[in-house]
Amino acid sequence: MIKIAVIDDDVYIGDLLEELLLREGYQVLRAYSGTEALLLLSSIRPDLVLLDLMLPGLSGQDVLAQINGIPVVILSAKADVQDKVNLLLGGAADYVTKPFDTEELLARISVQLRNAALSVSQPVLAFEDLTLHVDTHQVQHGDHFIRLTKTEYAILKLLMQNPQQVITKSQILERIAKDTPDCMESSLKVHISNLRKKLREYSEKDYIEAVWGIGFKMRESGS
Repeated sequence: MIKIAVIDDDVYIGDLLEELLLREGYQVLRAYSGTEALLLLSSIRPDLVLLDLMLPGLSGQDVLAQINGIPVVILSAKADVQDKVNLLLGGAADYVTKPFDTEELLARISVQLRNAALSVSQPVLAFEDLTLHVDTHQVQHGDHFIRLTKTEYAILKLLMQNPQQVITKSQILERIAKDTPDCMESSLKVHISNLRKKLREYSEKDYIEAVWGIGFKMRESGS
């Protein structure tokens, strides 16, 4: 059964969400503060998190920074565009403003769960004329195979799994740590520079875009 964690200190909203999600066949986990949320997430891995920002103790932003590899949908009364942009760049999968329409929220949850399932099960990742084979760890540009180090492969895989998202340096280090524990912040820039250079050998295109002061993302044609 798909597990969804509801992290909100507003009991009324939490109960409303729990009733709604249970009716849709989801299993619901509850936390009422940032500290309680991290304790919950340390013992159980949900498939998706609904996260309020205004939490007692640790804020929603603090909790978001500690969540890796799980889609997080922010639920907040804050409607400021810059707040939304910062949170989406900070790793949130989506942002829903309170008060929300329940049908729209369920649709957004379905989209994020579907995307998460595809990123896990998809054996081949493609971005324009780059292809990454998850099972064999081979990377191709057209008919040419590109030899990458273990760290370079892990970075490229992460970026290709999230082609529209800016991945911060800290997120890259956290998400590839399991496969490449030797990669440190001091060496990350070198690994990415070497990766970009290898990809450019087969094309005039620079596939990886540095977003100044934030991190990196895949560069789309024309950008």
